[in-house]
Amino acid sequence: MKTLGALCLSLCLLLLCQPAAQAQQSSRPGEFDYYLFTLSWSPEFCYSHSNSPQCSKHYGFVVHGLWPQFNNGRWPQFCSQAAGPAQPAAMTDLMPDEHLVEHEWQRHGTCSGLSAQQYFRQIRAAFAAVRIPQKLKDPQQQLQFTPAQLKTMFVEVNPAWSTQDVAVSCGHNFLTGISVCLDRSLHPIACKAVRDCRANVVKVPPVR
Repeated sequence: MKTLGALCLSLCLLLLCQPAAQAQQSSRPGEFDYYLFTLSWSPEFCYSHSNSPQCSKHYGFVVHGLWPQFNNGRWPQFCSQAAGPAQPAAMTDLMPDEHLVEHEWQRHGTCSGLSAQQYFRQIRAAFAAVRIPQKLKDPQQQLQFTPAQLKTMFVEVNPAWSTQDVAVSCGHNFLTGISVCLDRSLHPIACKAVRDCRANVVKVPPVR
């Protein structure tokens, strides 16, 4: 079974985590410019992590995190020792691994300036506001799109968004996640210095 550290490292390698050197190693809680709300594509993660708790079910998009960010491309992390969620399992309908819930609070949530209860309430609100394109709700065969097409698909069903608000993440030309940049009130805003997929074509593994 993977240790928590190995699991979190794998998640970050698959998704939008920037190189560690870019992170601000310390910051005051609440000092950041915007949020990066990240959804991971579970089928791609489970291709190489079949023993992960989330891989016993057939998920499509799952919540990876709500990350405070700076406009310069850096971000705060591990901002305090504030108490985490009293019941991490209560979030596993959106974030299907208790260890991930706890890790996201420690690394990112403590930088939000919110209590754990408030922070995870923000995650629920952000997820509730996202509509998933019909083609990506439960695909039973592999699909492929350009990154621009994926962004357009999300904007079409989330009319408050623009393509500048969305980032696509990929690994080896496979979709690993979709992120939207949000202000503190969870309104979409243009992303600042967020890594975006540069593949010509992105393959989307099926939900199985």
